[in-house]
Amino acid sequence: MTDQNFTDKLIGWYNEHSRSLPWRKTKDPYPVWLSEVILQQTRVEQGLPYYHKFIDSYPNIEDLAASSEEEVLRLWQGLGYYSRGRNLLKGAQQIVYERDGVWPDNYKELQNIKGIGKYIAAAIASFCFGEYVPVVDGNVYRFLSRYFGILEPINTGKSFRVFFEVAAELQSTANDPADFNQALMEFGAMHCKPRKPDCASCVFEAKCYARDKNSQELFPVKPKKKKSVTRNFHYFLIKKENRFLVRKRGVNDIWQGLYEFPLIEGEELSNENLQTLPVEIDMVKIKKLYEVKHILSHQTIFATFYDIIPVNDNVVKEERADYIGDWLLAEEIEEKPKPILIDKFLNEYL
Repeated sequence: MTDQNFTDKLIGWYNEHSRSLPWRKTKDPYPVWLSEVILQQTRVEQGLPYYHKFIDSYPNIEDLAASSEEEVLRLWQGLGYYSRGRNLLKGAQQIVYERDGVWPDNYKELQNIKGIGKYIAAAIASFCFGEYVPVVDGNVYRFLSRYFGILEPINTGKSFRVFFEVAAELQSTANDPADFNQALMEFGAMHCKPRKPDCASCVFEAKCYARDKNSQELFPVKPKKKKSVTRNFHYFLIKKENRFLVRKRGVNDIWQGLYEFPLIEGEELSNENLQTLPVEIDMVKIKKLYEVKHILSHQTIFATFYDIIPVNDNVVKEERADYIGDWLLAEEIEEKPKPILIDKFLNEYL
């Protein structure tokens, strides 16, 4: 599998076509780590503004470690996969408070840091410490599977080992492991794209298996997708003295730790489930304001927002022991981390 010609072509292409990205200009593990966490499941064009926001707010890992989960999630808002943001903070605190700010300098030990798996560990180890260890991400899966005709379905333990070993052999011929890894990912992202790859001008065209078989769209081989779950969320605006009732979402579900309005989940509203709201239902009018469809990776959420209009000023049950929330002004809610569909609603109606 070792192929000096492959490596030379890849590095040559990278030197001519690579994008100028801020984290490629440093050996400091902090910005490299930050960029890789943000870019998981996220395109560079979408992630770059978030990278700059985090660097502006937390110029170094000590600043990040001293922050709060709420502040980090507020900056993360809109990126999705919020566990990445929570783990980012935990990882920073682990490095600063448990390791006195000293980063692990190798692939194996980096994986002991919260939120750092094999891919990010390989990126930091090669980019910052010069270790010969390959990165394997979605772009690498796609490029190498097409070029070599690898039929092993991705997202399995076996497939990772197959691609890791192929990439490691190729990397062994490179002068710089960091340049090789950057080039491998960049080629997959910029040239060997998921749809309509530019095969006619590809430097690897002559030996590419998928090009020869005209089967580019079949690679990489993917396992069956999980069936998407449909959920119906009914949000209620409960207001008192210019303040709205909000609460944090709990654990073991989407949007953990983000703020939202009082919620009833279910296809239909009924008198029974309306009684779970912290208002006297017989003493309010309910007005539908807004409906939106929000698509996540394995869930589709149909959200409806309602205004609750009191008949008098004494309808709020402030002492309900099973409902713990906060009364916040609209501008205070704006400063809290919240699901993007809540943020869009606030921008539209408040």
